Amino acid sequence: MITLLGSPRRCCDGLTRRETLTAGALTLLGGGFTLPDLLAAESRRPAAARPGRAKSVILLYLLGGAATQDMWDLKPAAPAEIRGEFRPIDTSVPGVRIGEHLPRTATWMHRAAVVRSVNHKAGCHNCLPSYTGLETPMPDQHPRDTDPPSVGSVCEFLRQDRGDLPDYVYMPCWLGWGQAFRRAGPYAGFLGRRYDALTTECRPFADPGVTPTPGKPATVRGTPLLPSTAFEPDLSRDRFRTRRDLLGRLDGRLREAEVGYDRVRQRAFDLLTSSRLRTAFDLTREDPRRLDRYGRTLLGHSTLIARKLVEEGVRFVNVTWDLFWDRAKVDYDAWDTHTRNFEILRTNELPHFDQTFTALMEDLSASGLLDETLVVVMSEMGRTPRVNANAGRDHWTFCYSVVFAGGGVRGGTVYGASDAHAAYVKDRPVTPADVCATIYQALGIDPDSTVPDRGGRPVSVGQNGRPIADILA
Repeated sequence: MITLLGSPRRCCDGLTRRETLTAGALTLLGGGFTLPDLLAAESRRPAAARPGRAKSVILLYLLGGAATQDMWDLKPAAPAEIRGEFRPIDTSVPGVRIGEHLPRTATWMHRAAVVRSVNHKAGCHNCLPSYTGLETPMPDQHPRDTDPPSVGSVCEFLRQDRGDLPDYVYMPCWLGWGQAFRRAGPYAGFLGRRYDALTTECRPFADPGVTPTPGKPATVRGTPLLPSTAFEPDLSRDRFRTRRDLLGRLDGRLREAEVGYDRVRQRAFDLLTSSRLRTAFDLTREDPRRLDRYGRTLLGHSTLIARKLVEEGVRFVNVTWDLFWDRAKVDYDAWDTHTRNFEILRTNELPHFDQTFTALMEDLSASGLLDETLVVVMSEMGRTPRVNANAGRDHWTFCYSVVFAGGGVRGGTVYGASDAHAAYVKDRPVTPADVCATIYQALGIDPDSTVPDRGGRPVSVGQNGRPIADILA
């Protein structure tokens, strides 16, 4: 177990100026426990600790609550009002069946593990459990600087010096942007905002002439964009470097002590000058056939960029299928299918997801990266087993599925089981903390490692979850 010691007093964007001066002085005197200390401790972990096979994670987050009964855990023997309209199909693994509208995904189940017994009691549309493992009902769904850090933020906290690339990238926009409602979950919380993801922006749109309505969403087009990384028209790279050097001289020795502020500023400079990052986000040079394979959608473009970022060594990349009704009047329901669940899934969500997920798996496999890239598919909850009067399924947190694939995963595995109606867990329940702990374990990060909260108390990065050993290779 690794315990990080330090000042508990942090503001929302990290240590205050006075505290960083104190921390810097302690570090200079050799009295602080610094990030290099943590990395060294991690490298000296006991031999019994399970090594991680994955070097990177791509998380595909289906916001709104994807219906496990129509994707990963169909119940063909259940009554019609439970089983719905879809039938199960065979996959590349004998005996493992998934929904008929995921035919391409079915060919990759030999590299995937389906966990069918995830559940929590933290409330509907609460994304905090799935990103951090904290299973606590919240007074609202907004992020707080007292929240525990997300898995991606812990990866950013642990990042080693790799130059101009972050270790945590979030696409295509901050969680909930499409509804003008910032949702808790994918942030650094009490670690400080300097460990938040590099979060992109987007301008989603529908095809010309398409008017989405409730129960009939449009296909969301667009591309994730790097935020504020353009030089002023009259600012050359040489002039930019001169300004940076001047700022550094003005800061003097104080800059060495203000580790948090300096890290944020250096990150901004790196983004402005990073050709590797800009190249990863530039889809104009991509083979049109590859764009077609992923799908010329916001999800497809974001996932293709995620694959490129992993190739560059970024450790954690999130791609969210967000809801874009309030911002762009597209994709009214997304995965929150209270009405016309089967029509929406059949004509929109499932075909697009099936296409993009399969293209990602094909590319990772062809490049040799699949063995070291963990792909995770999850939502913040599931949907009711019973179909409502509007041909929809409502909110349900008591039983749903999470899918793991690629690096560190024992392919062709099904873990846990639901009851006959996919309503409640029948066997081997799994919590969101267990899911997070499994991701940490696959990456070689001890989920029992602790970081101090704002009060100085040690908090397990895995929220005391246990890795799902049966699905790990």
